[in-house]
Amino acid sequence: MNYRCYWLGVAVGCLTTISAASTYAQAGNYPDRAVTILSDSAPGSTPDVDARFTADGLAKAWGQQIIVINHPGANGSIAARAATEAAPDGYTLFMPALSTFAALPSVAPNLPLRLPRDFVPIGYTEENPMFVAVTPALGVSTLPQLIALAKKEPGTISIAVTGVGRLTHLTGLLLQERAGIQLLPVPYTGGPAAALADVGSGRVSTIIEGYSGIVGSVKAGQVKLIAVAARERLPQFPDLPTVSETIPDFTATGWQVLVAPLGTPQPIIDKVSVDLAKLMNDPEFKKKLANVGSYPRAMTPAEVLAFVDKEQQTWLPVLAKISK
Repeated sequence: MNYRCYWLGVAVGCLTTISAASTYAQAGNYPDRAVTILSDSAPGSTPDVDARFTADGLAKAWGQQIIVINHPGANGSIAARAATEAAPDGYTLFMPALSTFAALPSVAPNLPLRLPRDFVPIGYTEENPMFVAVTPALGVSTLPQLIALAKKEPGTISIAVTGVGRLTHLTGLLLQERAGIQLLPVPYTGGPAAALADVGSGRVSTIIEGYSGIVGSVKAGQVKLIAVAARERLPQFPDLPTVSETIPDFTATGWQVLVAPLGTPQPIIDKVSVDLAKLMNDPEFKKKLANVGSYPRAMTPAEVLAFVDKEQQTWLPVLAKISK
């Protein structure tokens, strides 16, 4: 018997056991207390609603409280700064939206975010196509009618801007550019909640949002959906035309990813990533999100890196062009 090889095998086995024990020590009991998820979006907005759905799902899986804290403003840089300064122990996570990855540096310091330069990717959460809605007082029922009226009365039809630089804002700017129209922007700092009161009363004509941000007003008949910027008609809204049926190849879909501060232990990243993917693939969770116009999707950290990079290559040139 080759005793040298035998004892080498024993040593390797011991090291493997020690490594596994270390991993368990770092992630095996995680989380053993409340976890905080920072959101860069205003309360009541679509990203905020999605973050809370995700937090509730993970809380049930972990048996621990998950607290969502909103830090809206400055195109996401306030939340990003708070997340950067958090301890890298897995107990503070960050769920930034697409617009935080697409903001111009001249508009928001330290943005756009880059992965893995700024944060460690964990996984993808939900995506939500943008909906175009109008006040019933405007007297239009379709996107072509809105475009025709805007061309007839340039600069007079108002549109709520529920976050300068956010995807809702960018979608409105892109819609105006592609349709050849000019709308009157009305900025709001508190997300869709304040804007919807004005749209519902007819003081503001138009709003673009994810469905979960406006669902209450839609069901109450205070705003009317006229189009959705998805690639194809959604099963939950079969009679709602897509924007691309009027403006070819027009799509605008928001999304969020879950990330952690740099230095967060890899075993914790791996555990959260696996548990998040299980939640995103859960049929009941998917059904719950679809009812508010959001669609869960699982990704590995590596897939998140590739996805975010591709999205930045798509949106940064658009933002630069329409911001001139």
